[in-house]
Amino acid sequence: MPWSEPVSLSPAMLAGVFVSAAAVSALGSAWAIAHAHRNDLLDHPGERRSHEVPTPRGGGIGIVLACLLAMLATAGLGIAPDGWWLAATGLVLVAAIGWWDDHRPLSPWPRLLVHAIAAACLAGSIHLQGTGATAVIAAFVLALVLVNAWNFIDGINGLAASQAMLCALGFAAVLDDGGRLLALAVAGASLGFLPFNFPRAKLFLGDVGSGALGYLVALLLAAGFASQPPTSWPLLLLPVAAILVDTGLTLLWRIRRGERWWQPHVQHAYQQWSRSLGHAPVTSGYAVFTFVAIMAMLALIPVGYGWGVGVVAALLLTCLVGWLRSR
Repeated sequence: MPWSEPVSLSPAMLAGVFVSAAAVSALGSAWAIAHAHRNDLLDHPGERRSHEVPTPRGGGIGIVLACLLAMLATAGLGIAPDGWWLAATGLVLVAAIGWWDDHRPLSPWPRLLVHAIAAACLAGSIHLQGTGATAVIAAFVLALVLVNAWNFIDGINGLAASQAMLCALGFAAVLDDGGRLLALAVAGASLGFLPFNFPRAKLFLGDVGSGALGYLVALLLAAGFASQPPTSWPLLLLPVAAILVDTGLTLLWRIRRGERWWQPHVQHAYQQWSRSLGHAPVTSGYAVFTFVAIMAMLALIPVGYGWGVGVVAALLLTCLVGWLRSR
């Protein structure tokens, strides 16, 4: 039950959430650098990494804190959807196992088990909002896929955080008050972290941050599925198209070659491109593509499903061509 009567979110209040989340994230990032140096939480260069100097990890802890505070605020304002607490529980689980892995590396399977439990929490949250079985199943799959996809793309400076920021801003335009507030918190928190990670990385997200961002994007996308008609769902996938295509095709390619697909590697399209172009141009190129995809989503949701199918196909084909050219 809400803690108070629902309130209407003014532009000033939404801006305040964005700025506050950015500030909390930035402070958390500064603390994470000191914590990493005290505890030797440094990622060292290697053949499976794309950086050249030892760099602290775990900077995503500030993002997690900012977004949990935003979820608490939605409850306090009386605008939290039913089951919001269950979705927050999933975020805590993903962040906790990531934080553990940042300190004491785990095998992939305990992490995957916790991710599955967190995905079930998100699916349960969507179920409590009164949605149909299709949306509930989609929420589970999205959480499991995007948590790991964001971990996979956290390999060059600024990519994971900038993609999460853009996706969150896009979803903020189509969600209701509770979802909009959280979306702006995710965007603000991502922005607060970015100066520590782009264009030069003084800090990495770590598993605590990359997994949390993937879960949060899945949460926002699932909220869109719960509030939009099924005919709009393909359009809602447009903001995450570049990430899904890159990670999905690379995974299939590695499985086909008989490689240990769950182990770290540098075979994603963005990693291939970054070796010849550098981190900043590749991160910027992905950002431009995702921005165009978001604009298409926002333009086509009011128009309807028919036009959307063609745009989805064209953008996915563009992703495919880019991925093939990186091989």
